[in-house]
Amino acid sequence: MANELKIPRHIAFIMDGNGRWAAQRGLQRSDGHRAGAEALKNMLDACSEQGIEVVTVYAFSCENWSRPQSEIKFLFSLISKFAKKELQNYADRGYRVMFSGDLTQLPQSTKNAIKKVMDYSKNNTGMIVNIALNYGARQEIVRAVNMILQSGIRNIDEQMFEDCLYTAGLPQLDLIVRSSGEKRLSNFMLWQCAYSELIFLDKYWPDFDKDTLIEILKEYSSRDRRFGGIK
Repeated sequence: MANELKIPRHIAFIMDGNGRWAAQRGLQRSDGHRAGAEALKNMLDACSEQGIEVVTVYAFSCENWSRPQSEIKFLFSLISKFAKKELQNYADRGYRVMFSGDLTQLPQSTKNAIKKVMDYSKNNTGMIVNIALNYGARQEIVRAVNMILQSGIRNIDEQMFEDCLYTAGLPQLDLIVRSSGEKRLSNFMLWQCAYSELIFLDKYWPDFDKDTLIEILKEYSSRDRRFGGIK
């Protein structure tokens, strides 16, 4: 299948719609988040099978702190469990696990879990799983500017700036996919998406599976990427 498709090096997912998926089924929002975690496992396996080098997923934004405290507590509990079990399994399989975002504000148990898996997998050479956690693109850009100002450099180029982003050293972002039918980026990878393809699907994130990835890759393969030029 991979030979018939153009495979992006770096794909990112805005995992939207867990709560609405649950509401349609008369379930709790927490049930939707659990189902979303299962969908993530399936999607990571599918991406690895297709030879994708980097998968970035938007797990928790800086703006998500405005949600009810009970939901935030559950989300970080789920993230900690996912890091301890599933991400550890991926690390054992050779994946490199990394996180993008301000991790200083996270609960200590979550910080401990993600530090352990990052340290454990840092020398792995397989697919990179990049979790955007307490992430906001505007905040990332401001952080990069402050890093440059603190260095004393005043004349910079794009590469210098990119080296100060969370995604420094990763391949350029080829494709952003958002679930749930919403058609916006929601403060996600605003610098990195300059020439990314964008795909918006109506299905909610818990309904994403391996067949969905093939659907996405077919759409991506049909795009004519010119990067501002003419073919």
